Amino acid sequence: MVNCRKILELYIEGVSQRTISSSTGHSRNTVSEVVQRAKKLGVESLNDTMTNPWLEAFLFPEKQAIEKGYFPIDLERVHKELQKKNVTLALLHHEYATEAREGGKIPYAYRTFCENYGKYAKKYKLTMPIRRKPGEIMEVDWAGSTLHIMDRSTGETIPAYVFVATLPYSQLSYVEAFLDMKSPNWLMAHIHAFEYFGGVPETLVPDNLKTGVTKTHRVEPLLNEAYRELADYYRTVIVPSRVRKPKDKSSVEGAVGY
Repeated sequence: MVNCRKILELYIEGVSQRTISSSTGHSRNTVSEVVQRAKKLGVESLNDTMTNPWLEAFLFPEKQAIEKGYFPIDLERVHKELQKKNVTLALLHHEYATEAREGGKIPYAYRTFCENYGKYAKKYKLTMPIRRKPGEIMEVDWAGSTLHIMDRSTGETIPAYVFVATLPYSQLSYVEAFLDMKSPNWLMAHIHAFEYFGGVPETLVPDNLKTGVTKTHRVEPLLNEAYRELADYYRTVIVPSRVRKPKDKSSVEGAVGY
């Protein structure tokens, strides 16, 4: 068994990896791997609960599975796959179990599969809550799905485009439907949202859609002139979200789902 506890104690005290290798009897590659894994997982100090078995299970979870006869779970792959549309833990477990059986291995049950991923996400700090202040930001977007209204006199079905504005701190949202997504309606929707919320936020966070941003750019996107003038009039600033970064405006994305 690798003495992870002793390796990390000496490393934290500033002892070189060469000396740690000589002191513990482990190869320099083993010492380096323990140190690198500890760095990746943010282990900067040790406490009494971090026993050697605990550290070994924490730093090398895949080895625990192999020793118990179970097919190891590629938790990093699971996390990446979950970012894709319509991918669930149930689907990933089915694929994992199929791969395990084809290889003559024992798969973890679905419940254990989910528990292992939950521990992985927690240990690796894969989710970081964003702290917001009241009135700091208003996230805005057009809902992805188009709704429809019916003209009672003619029976004609007319598309309706839904504008959504959300305050991240309170999760309060303003929603209004328009007959098109052109600039006048985009600007009017903002004005109605300000009236509904009873004030103007410090920052507006739109998507990189044409009604708000004329030209996208990673550092300094070119704003639609009318949109910029609206921001100047209300003394607020516009900070468009990055392209293909929905977490930059996660609150309004969630509201769009509702």
